[in-house]
Amino acid sequence: MIHALPPAIVAGELVRLQTRQHVVALTFDGGGNADGAKRVLAVLRREHVTGTFFLTGHFVQTYPLLSRAIGRRYPVANHTVDHLDLRRLSTTAATREVTQAETMIRRATGRDPRPLFRFPYGARDARTLGIVRRLGYASVRWTADTWGWMGLTLQTVAGAERRVLANLVPGEIVLMHLGAARDRSTIDAHALPGVIRAVRARGYRFVTLRGIRAP
Repeated sequence: MIHALPPAIVAGELVRLQTRQHVVALTFDGGGNADGAKRVLAVLRREHVTGTFFLTGHFVQTYPLLSRAIGRRYPVANHTVDHLDLRRLSTTAATREVTQAETMIRRATGRDPRPLFRFPYGARDARTLGIVRRLGYASVRWTADTWGWMGLTLQTVAGAERRVLANLVPGEIVLMHLGAARDRSTIDAHALPGVIRAVRARGYRFVTLRGIRAP
């Protein structure tokens, strides 16, 4: 029995769902290519598992049919237009990255991404956090990053699965990616079936981030 859980909100950002229920939220970032996306969607459908998709404007513009299919089934969230480090942009430019992405995502998926936002690279500071909050968004981080984005030189399918299980707590938010790493490997897409089996074997079920409120 878990008596002390890690904090759900750290410095105003969500890192774990605020619950003691045995639930896990799978989240998938779509910022570059979509090499693993069809496999991810096929696994989710086959296993009757849900997830939340953080998409960039570039992604939905490049893959409109895929984005529409995601929007038909799952909640979507804002990951900016071009996956830039917002800290390096002016306040006006950073604001535009968020607001334009919102418009593009809504048109492409048929869903409103608000209030879910994830900073590209997890890169943020007090100024950029203030920007997204003023726009009505909650900054969503993660409890566990599979590191699948690193590619096969630094991570493996089994290693990605282990990282999810090593951080398994009620309300765990898992970060995975739809695209391939620089070496063209799609570790997360291949690790997903094993992650689902292992998490379920430990008595957990899967939920989305639907219902999260902006601060």
